[in-house]
Amino acid sequence: MSVEVAQRLRLIRERFGLSQRELAKRAGVTNSTISLIEQNRVSPSVSSLKKVLDGVPMSLAEFFTFDVDGPVRPSPFFSKEQMPNIGSDHVAFFLLGHGLKDRKITMLREVYDAHADTGHDMLKHDGQECGLVVKGRIELTVDGQVQILSEGDGFYFDSQLPHRFRNPDQEPCEIVSANSLPSF
Repeated sequence: MSVEVAQRLRLIRERFGLSQRELAKRAGVTNSTISLIEQNRVSPSVSSLKKVLDGVPMSLAEFFTFDVDGPVRPSPFFSKEQMPNIGSDHVAFFLLGHGLKDRKITMLREVYDAHADTGHDMLKHDGQECGLVVKGRIELTVDGQVQILSEGDGFYFDSQLPHRFRNPDQEPCEIVSANSLPSF
């Protein structure tokens, strides 16, 4: 997990006037979970981070852009260095358009290490989600349906359906995805 996630969580919690104990209670997690995340000693999965942020309440998009001030970025181009990893240690989500105000789409380059997944809890959020596997294989579960997608295969579904991504292989998997709402 990046230090940025730990620092952001603490800053957000403090800005909303919440103690670690109060945020933990609202999110339905232990106080030590919040403390360990803020100390950068544990790396929450995407679903776990979303659960914690539901206690604020705040979306993943707001979490990663809440401190961005200033005008819309003048250049439409982003180098790979300008796409922060907003994922975890084993599932990297490189966000295109980080820092843009009023961003309407979430576009990600997702990289799953061997046997990595988005967490035990199923994800659910607003919008529609689509993507293409550009390297490796991914096991995708959507509303109880499970499919292994290989290089060149794609997906498109309503993001409010419970879903989860898991790399079943020893090799990394890479996906390029988009969500119709800025969920990150």
